[in-house]
Amino acid sequence: MRIEAKDASAWAARVAALDLFRALPDGALGDACSAMRIEKVARNRLIFEQGEPAERAYALDSGSVRIAQTGGDGGQAVIRFIAPGEMFGTVPLFTDHRFPADAIATDDSLVLSWSERDLIALIGAHPAIAINLIGILGARLAELQERVRELATQRIEQRIAQAVLRLATQAGQDTRDGVKIDFPLRRKDLADYAGTTLHTASRTLAAWEKAGLLTSHDRRLTVHDIVHIRRIAALSPA
Repeated sequence: MRIEAKDASAWAARVAALDLFRALPDGALGDACSAMRIEKVARNRLIFEQGEPAERAYALDSGSVRIAQTGGDGGQAVIRFIAPGEMFGTVPLFTDHRFPADAIATDDSLVLSWSERDLIALIGAHPAIAINLIGILGARLAELQERVRELATQRIEQRIAQAVLRLATQAGQDTRDGVKIDFPLRRKDLADYAGTTLHTASRTLAAWEKAGLLTSHDRRLTVHDIVHIRRIAALSPA
């Protein structure tokens, strides 16, 4: 999809909202828009596949994306959910040029991307992009380290609560009924993300729904009592 001249300023504002291009001057935003490819991706469609060559850097304008990695034994782990404004699929451009996971649109999504050559040129012309990139990667690494600690030290119920809180922080919207997580979540997704089984995640969520802590409608969770969920997440391990 190409950007029409009449839409250039609106797209510059949308690109400015992306983590990768935050706080950049108008000239840099214009350069980013000029090099950008825009693609509509339908729900449940694959954006890129684990193991295939990485040639572009991606960011999400609207919708949602699930990043899932499959091991040699066929077991799958949900690495992350991508919300609007976030980049994804970029690190392999600076490592082995192979995607380490699948990226699947979990909603109808609008995906932006830049070729490796264009991204390197943008970084060379506007070094602030590199500073943003380092900050994003540092935050992602810190989150992964925290999740490893949770897997090693926390009970399953705590990990599920932590997963709900993390998603609420990432994509939560305040509503009259509580905090709505604007991702379509299968219970299996939440189980994989929390490092537990579908049976355990389903049983835990059902108990929380019965207690009035949250509800699920159209695969979207609304957390009615986020303070209680925080208490569960903070419980000391037995």
